[in-house]
Amino acid sequence: MSRTPPMRALIFLAGAALLATSACGAGAAESTETAAGGRPEVIAAFYPLQWLTEQVAGPDANVTVLTAPGVEPHDLELGIQQMTKLQDAALTVYVKGVQPAVDDAVSADTAFDAAAAVTTIPAGGHADEEGHAEEHGVSYDPHIWLDPSRLATVAGKLGERLAAADPAHAQAYKDRAATAAGVLGGLDQEFAKGLAACAGKTLVTAHEAFGYLADRYKLKQVGITLDPETEPSPKRLSEVAALARSEGATTIFTESLVSPKVAEVLAGEVGAKTAVLDPLESKPAGDYLTAMRDNLKTLRTALGCAA
Repeated sequence: MSRTPPMRALIFLAGAALLATSACGAGAAESTETAAGGRPEVIAAFYPLQWLTEQVAGPDANVTVLTAPGVEPHDLELGIQQMTKLQDAALTVYVKGVQPAVDDAVSADTAFDAAAAVTTIPAGGHADEEGHAEEHGVSYDPHIWLDPSRLATVAGKLGERLAAADPAHAQAYKDRAATAAGVLGGLDQEFAKGLAACAGKTLVTAHEAFGYLADRYKLKQVGITLDPETEPSPKRLSEVAALARSEGATTIFTESLVSPKVAEVLAGEVGAKTAVLDPLESKPAGDYLTAMRDNLKTLRTALGCAA
């Protein structure tokens, strides 16, 4: 998503609003404390980061999320009020490359880029229409939350950042971070066991969001597009169809927030069925853990995994 003149105007107006607030004698930390009833204000960019931040913050911080349920996070545009909150927050938890509007608006001093806490992998295995293997302006795959082991690492780093932002509750943040990491470690073991013996190893996905999951559990991802907003070229569709046939893929995976039409056409062409695999970019019916376990069930069925 490219920057537009309206976005620059919003940034200018938000800056003006902040200057006006400063002129009245209210500092960012003071306004944050007041707004949150004495607790630090922590902003999560979208759902999986919201879930993790709430686990680590507990009752000691006020956690809000920028992206509403059912909204594709890549499409997020920020209003003046949201931009002001970003500037005033004690901490903003985001993943650089998912939401360009957030990348532009976060304050460097109070931003926690979860992708910087883990080892990343390249964005996709093929170049886009312009020849660049990039997604949303970064050369790495930003979907780190789909690997529970990496998200466990993020939990620990997040606990440290919250402890630094709110020293009065430092140990509580660190303790909850350790608990969250343990829960995610258990989920990682469920995936490792559940995907250890499968007839198939290839995930043919509408959007290349599952690279970390594939990397962690020794699967192979073949995505139709790098970006869910981009229509695949006939050449790419032909390439994916050929790969799906050669790998014996029986399922083409679709997503809840992305039109399934292209995946359905591809499935019909190669004689496969479709199934929904949730990239967890928006709040699911349950929570992160239940949605990931639903993904595991879907994968086990599609890949023919042993009991």
